[in-house]
Amino acid sequence: MNLPFASRWSAAGAQAQERRAHMLARIGALRALEQRAADASAQAAPRFARRGQLLPRERVALLIDPGAPWLPLASPAGYLRDTDDASRSIPGGSVVAGIGFVSGTRCMVVASDSGIDAGALVPMGLYKVLRVQEIALAERLPFIHLVESAGANLANYAVNTFIDGGSLFRNLARLSSAGIPVITVQHGSGTAGGAYMPGLSDIVIMVEGRSRAFLAGPALLKAATGEVASEEELGGALMHTSVSGLGEYLARDDREALGIARRVVAQLQWSNRPQTLDGQAQAAIKTAYAEPPWPAEELLTLMPAHHREPVDMREVAARLVDGGVLLEFKSGYGMATVCAQAAIHGHAGGLITNNGPIDIAGANKATHFIQWMCQLGHPIVYLQNTTGYMVGKDVEQGGIIKHGSKMIQAVTSATVPQLTIQCGASFGAGNYGMCGRGFAPRFLFTWPSAVTAVMGGEQAAGTMRIVAEEGLRRKGIAPDAARLQKQYDAIVAMFERQQDAFYTSGGLLDDGVIDPRDTRAVLGFCLDTLAEGAARALRPMQFGVARM
Repeated sequence: MNLPFASRWSAAGAQAQERRAHMLARIGALRALEQRAADASAQAAPRFARRGQLLPRERVALLIDPGAPWLPLASPAGYLRDTDDASRSIPGGSVVAGIGFVSGTRCMVVASDSGIDAGALVPMGLYKVLRVQEIALAERLPFIHLVESAGANLANYAVNTFIDGGSLFRNLARLSSAGIPVITVQHGSGTAGGAYMPGLSDIVIMVEGRSRAFLAGPALLKAATGEVASEEELGGALMHTSVSGLGEYLARDDREALGIARRVVAQLQWSNRPQTLDGQAQAAIKTAYAEPPWPAEELLTLMPAHHREPVDMREVAARLVDGGVLLEFKSGYGMATVCAQAAIHGHAGGLITNNGPIDIAGANKATHFIQWMCQLGHPIVYLQNTTGYMVGKDVEQGGIIKHGSKMIQAVTSATVPQLTIQCGASFGAGNYGMCGRGFAPRFLFTWPSAVTAVMGGEQAAGTMRIVAEEGLRRKGIAPDAARLQKQYDAIVAMFERQQDAFYTSGGLLDDGVIDPRDTRAVLGFCLDTLAEGAARALRPMQFGVARM
């Protein structure tokens, strides 16, 4: 009989309540940042209303099925990248993105946030779109783009962003040629490179009097060639749906355009496609399940404000899995590394987490477990909370480098889907061995209190101080204590700023920051998405669908 994990955690205790208060404060800060982006966009409401348009978030709300799950992606993207002032930075990258259901079909939905700077594409917005295109391709999700963008801001032109921007169009062609539908609703302008958004779509829906798509607008055309033409003549909705053939459907307004998009998705019959299992049969099998016996609220009480405080990550894992049941693997060996089999929302899988640094035994245990999950075809969930791999004379002589490398090779070569939740500390090579962003987990989310860095700020500053002191002594110079302390404080501040979850998420080092209480639902949604994608047969072509 499978019994729930025997929890020893008192969620009502003083320590638990202190941790809960800290986590709630971080969640509140996250929600305030998300609201800041929505409020900034909503300031354009009077202008949109005069034009008979819907705001970007209203468009998304009308497109997706009411009451169905919606997983927002990368909502903090761009935070502290537009300005160093944390009180003024607007997250989101001027893009709204997420996975949701449209006419009963799970889709990737992307919308230009044209309420902010007319939807001008900023660098982190570009990289956000590239990331969600990557997810759509991997998980075989129809890609729906609600476009209204002023294009790139030429005043902030950067050549590398221009070059990287080509990948956005390449990905549209890759999606189409893979057999994944690309559907664009052109709500407003698409100029220069932005005109290739509809150009590389399989289906384009345009709004009369509002949609524009041209390689050169009237001003650039006149400057380049001297020709004078109106926006409607160059790229209006009526012209494109009746003359150029760029658009398939002409709508009277945003609402009708979104209704047409829903009808187009319904006609895909995407959920009725022939099914294959691509070597992942077990991942596609979902069984009945029971909720954990503890309230999700208790997840707020587990993680400390500082990573130096110990946490039994079994307590976290048990509150995420079906029935709270964990089948622990090698429980008496390499005990700082915890591996267990369990199910989440009916999907069998494995979990790997940390109760301390990864030592030699822990690295070997994790390597064995990853290979076991690959043999079973079960996805792996990593719950990160580690200061990294163990260091010291004994472990170096014992071969920590080669044993840690085996674990990293196993993570790299795993043949099953891998998902990562950064719950607490994620330091050094521990980030790599626990399937950090650089190892391409299918999804990666962060808790608000998590920290990510090559090492702790105090360790980095202490290392630099020792190096500086020894260098001065070799030169016969007495160290200046005040100057060294100033350097120490500056390094600590720099590390602490960059290790913060909101900062790392702002740089798209994850797929978003989530409330710990939502973790089980997010993992279940992602596992459903992975299973559906693995079980869906595509009809790839040599080329994407070309405009005719």
